[in-house]
Amino acid sequence: MESPKKAGSKPIEVELIKGRIYSWCSCGLSFKQPFCDGEHMGTGIKPMVFKAEKSGSHHLCMCKLTKNSPFCDETHAHKK
Repeated sequence: MESPKKAGSKPIEVELIKGRIYSWCSCGLSFKQPFCDGEHMGTGIKPMVFKAEKSGSHHLCMCKLTKNSPFCDETHAHKK
């Protein structure tokens, strides 16, 4: 399995709708960040499919190193 590509140095704020299913890009290659567009094919990395637990503004990880996928856990602030 390959390592993910860093898609950004800070989280991205997105509006999620409770109950809706989303596919978070975990490889970093998607052109529709932070969501999957299929660019991961052949990388061995799959997107994370999740259901939003509540509606509203959320910060999704762009460095792809979070331990709380797909949400930012501030890992980007501690990794160089």
